[in-house]
Amino acid sequence: MMKNYMDSARKQFEYYKMLGDKSFAQLSEPELFWQYNESSNSIGIIVKHLWGNMLSRWTDFLTTDGEKEWRNRDTEFEPDINTKAELLEKWEAGWRCLFTALDSINESNFNQLVYIRNMGHTLPEAINRQMAHYAYHIGQIVFIARMIKDQQWKSLSIPKGNSKVYNQDKFAKPKRKAHFTDEFLDKEDNN
Repeated sequence: MMKNYMDSARKQFEYYKMLGDKSFAQLSEPELFWQYNESSNSIGIIVKHLWGNMLSRWTDFLTTDGEKEWRNRDTEFEPDINTKAELLEKWEAGWRCLFTALDSINESNFNQLVYIRNMGHTLPEAINRQMAHYAYHIGQIVFIARMIKDQQWKSLSIPKGNSKVYNQDKFAKPKRKAHFTDEFLDKEDNN
């Protein structure tokens, strides 16, 4: 059960990372830092927040509270990332920290409690909490990117108007055990 959960969680995180990667690839540097207004977040600000959250939550996550003393969450919302290279560096560093932490989970520590702001979480609870948080923000990234690109946007899932063809293909195959992200992540590996 633990292995099934961890494999599924990892694939889900990889899928969300891929959505961000494919969104960034469609945008120019200025588009990554576009803000609708002063009180809204740019993609760059959202990435900086995800980076800060990931480093805080996943660094020594089995032994220290997920809200680290060194984290300054409020500064994560300041627009001071200035280049696409810096944005991608923070994006990758956050995900590296997360995947390294996931790789440290095994049968002997799976039932351990971890703490976030002094609140105890089982590992599945902590992982699910972060997965939902990241999906929320990555959805914002995709939405902003799609608005910016408008008609030039390349769909990251089933293109509009192609649901019938997509479903016909799925139902033409025999029933099988698979994770829905496999087809998306396999395409990434083959590109």
